This record gives sequence, C-alpha cells and structure tokens, in this order.
Amino acid sequence: MSTMERKKRRTFTPEFKAEAVRLVRETGKSVTAVAQDLGIWRTVLDKWVKQAKTDQGGGPPGALTTDEKLELTRLRKENRELRMERELLKKWAAFFAKESQ
Repeated sequence: MSTMERKKRRTFTPEFKAEAVRLVRETGKSVTAVAQDLGIWRTVLDKWVKQAKTDQGGGPPGALTTDEKLELTRLRKENRELRMERELLKKWAAFFAKESQ
C-alpha cells in the first residue's frame, strides 16, 4: 500500500476517550469487546485505559500523567526555540564584533 493510499489517522475527542474508558471500567466488558463495539483498535483503547489509570495516580512509578506529557512537550518546544535563538545571537555577536574592528 503506497503512502497516498493509506487512511488518514483518526483523531478522537477527550470525551470519546473518556467514555470508552468508562465503558471498559463500568460494563465489565473486555477491552477487546469495547474496542470492537466502538470500531477502534484494541491497542488504542488499552493505551487510553492505562493512561486514565496513570492520570488518577494509579500508574507505574515514573509514568507521566497527560498534563505532564503536555507540559513536557511544550517545554521541549520552548527549549528548541531558545537554543535556536541563542545560536542566532552568537552568530550576530560574532558578525558585529568582526564589523567593529
């Protein structure tokens, strides 16, 4: 299958994810059964269930909550931008130091 023929990646709202997790937890159905009912991959739903557990403080030691993941992503982006700005300032400083001689 070529890249052009691949399906677009589906996105789901936080409400849909929360409802899917609730169905797993409250109906007694398996992750596989709920995933089939909703037309999503079992592995995707399993990931949502595990993340919800982590968000509620029940995840493995060191696991990041959703909010922590978002913050980490934001900080990494900001760090990249600051590094680029610093490198640009270094180049400008070297250029102007050379010009003033």
